[in-house]
Amino acid sequence: MKRRMALTASVLICAAWLVADDKTSDPIDKNLVNATTETEARSRALLLHEMVSGTLQIVHRDFFDDDNAHAVPSASLEDVFHEMEKSFNVKLKWLTVNTDIVNFDHQAKTEFEKSAVTSLGAGKPFVELVTPDRYQFAGPIRLGSQCLKCHVKLRTSNEDRTAGLVITMPISKTTSSR
Repeated sequence: MKRRMALTASVLICAAWLVADDKTSDPIDKNLVNATTETEARSRALLLHEMVSGTLQIVHRDFFDDDNAHAVPSASLEDVFHEMEKSFNVKLKWLTVNTDIVNFDHQAKTEFEKSAVTSLGAGKPFVELVTPDRYQFAGPIRLGSQCLKCHVKLRTSNEDRTAGLVITMPISKTTSSR
């Protein structure tokens, strides 16, 4: 079931990219309404987290060829992250939790990110922070044994490790019209 969801998400992403590249039509409304509640922001973050986590697992399993490695899937997804920020004001960032630092940009920089590293490393399913104008979510990304040859060079076991994904989105506080 998760594979089907991730594959569906991948197809939808590809379709959105194709539509976005078609300059003759603009069927995607880029003026999405910001989440108005913590619950709505959490729901969106959970959905995005599942899409990214599932897609990453599928890409690694199905398309990462050791004999013909031209791109790193997580780096490829950073192009998607850039578009999400540009088009929808949703920021996504990889986070190093209990693996080697492969990319210094993935190190925790903010207090929220540092707290997320500790919590996700301890097995917490997600971490969130809500401010009057922003919702932040951090969820775990499982790194299976096949991922460790790049993410943990000097390992003493092949146990799964954890990376993280931070999702930040604006919250608009609106008043009811009633």
